[in-house]
Amino acid sequence: MTSKEFFYDFGRLIYQIDNIYEQYGKQSGLNSPNLLWILYALNDGKIHTQKSICEEWQIPRTTANTIIKELEEKKLISLSHINGTRREMAIYLTNEGKIFADEILSKLYEKERIIFDKINNPEGLINELNSFTKSLSILEED
Repeated sequence: MTSKEFFYDFGRLIYQIDNIYEQYGKQSGLNSPNLLWILYALNDGKIHTQKSICEEWQIPRTTANTIIKELEEKKLISLSHINGTRREMAIYLTNEGKIFADEILSKLYEKERIIFDKINNPEGLINELNSFTKSLSILEED
């Protein structure tokens, strides 16, 4: 396999995986694939900000802001000011939001668990992909 063939297959598979998640979101009644990823991020039990979600998931700020406002209006999330910052707000799922996210994500989590159980070295795979991503990000600096 050449590097060109590898990256062709790699890119194709990334887009196929992305499309599978996008279709899952649509089948679950979500109007945006980014909404799926925001729910996914918020449902991990950790503290998140809009900035951290945008950076980690590569979601445009305006898109994330629109989705977060919609979730807040539906009372699925709450925002609280982070001490020591001027404008950063921590985003939390409300009880209703947790129920909503669990309903949307439970089937996905189960499928991911089945796939995960088949991976021989998940930490190694993540480390390789992180290294790969960092190496490719150098393209932005060229």
